[in-house]
Amino acid sequence: MVHSLSTRRLALFVAVIVLGAFPMWGATRKHSKGKNSTSSHAKSTNAVRTSKSVRKAHPTATTTRAHKASYTRSSTTTRQRRPRYSAWDTPTYADSTVGDMVDGEDLTIRRAAVDALGTLNGTIVAVDPRSGRVLSVVNQKLALKGNFQPCSTIKLVAALAALEEGLIERNTMLRLYGRTKMNLTEALAHSNNQFFAQLGNKLGYEKVIHYAKWFGLGEPAGLEIEGESPGALAAAPPKEGGVGMMTSFGEGISLTPLQLASLVSSIANGGTMYYLQYPRTQQEAQTLVPRVKRRLNIEQRIPDILPGMMAAVEYGTARRIGQDPNEPIFGKTGTCTDNRTHMGWFGSFNSVGSNKLVVVVMLTGGKGVSGPAAAGVAGNVYKALSEKKYFVDLQPYTPAALVSTQTCCSR
Repeated sequence: MVHSLSTRRLALFVAVIVLGAFPMWGATRKHSKGKNSTSSHAKSTNAVRTSKSVRKAHPTATTTRAHKASYTRSSTTTRQRRPRYSAWDTPTYADSTVGDMVDGEDLTIRRAAVDALGTLNGTIVAVDPRSGRVLSVVNQKLALKGNFQPCSTIKLVAALAALEEGLIERNTMLRLYGRTKMNLTEALAHSNNQFFAQLGNKLGYEKVIHYAKWFGLGEPAGLEIEGESPGALAAAPPKEGGVGMMTSFGEGISLTPLQLASLVSSIANGGTMYYLQYPRTQQEAQTLVPRVKRRLNIEQRIPDILPGMMAAVEYGTARRIGQDPNEPIFGKTGTCTDNRTHMGWFGSFNSVGSNKLVVVVMLTGGKGVSGPAAAGVAGNVYKALSEKKYFVDLQPYTPAALVSTQTCCSR
């Protein structure tokens, strides 16, 4: 019994010595079920030896490799921060105030607009619809020269045109598909593309262009505003989607935020299209006299689209604003893309007693850019001004306008 125990202790002692002298033998046996485990270890060992020899032979090799790793990390970080639509060259974030000249602007409105836009790449245009005075423009270059597809904001033109042509009334139910029907208020609230594509197809190309021109598209909105672009209208129906794409997405049409502000101002004031005037000094602002561009015969049509524009803010595409019943906001969102950027539009005006303010927001870039996002920015402008009691203290506008004889839009 003693002899047997001594023999076992001796065998265990020998095994410990062997494993201590050849540790990888034990490891190899332990993982021998895995394929090429010994070979992988050998390759790893050789790689380490090669790396050491390289560092000895080339003292700068380690530094070069570290620099390369740092560049890769930096590139990876940049890729993670880039917008989803990274093929476009328009950033989502930028300092949108660069190059702006603020002399002649309403500084209270400008401060609210700059704060609301924050670091987003875009523009905000604020207009007094009672006179056509441009009160403030954040990112003036983009607002005056940036020609962009209007996206779903073109539906305002389509709605007014269809009403004027007698194709629909406010409560007319159009069949979209199957048993699904919708009226104008719901179509504006939810920006339904099928509804407005039907209107476009019924109107036809010629009438769509006729009304687009009368509502100020394809021509400068301002009176002698330096550098303002006139935008453009399609010379023919779009090849893909036809006229329906024009009246649902704005395909084939380009406009500036200033032109959309002019259109919304005409709706806000009951049908008068003023020349937009952008004073560049406080003296010009104080002596500004409104100039009427033309009268639009849409007084009877405006009440038919206002419920849809209000519904968009209450529960539709612009609902992130949050509606105040004492200071209602009427608006239309727009979201689409082109070869340059993703676009988010919101054309709007509020109503506080007899006072109104038009605010147009246009955002560009990639991820996060949309009409609802633009509506949120506009909402922050209105809220900031309301907190300062801007609309309560606003004085009535008194100078008489120089009336034009142009009218629109007879059938």
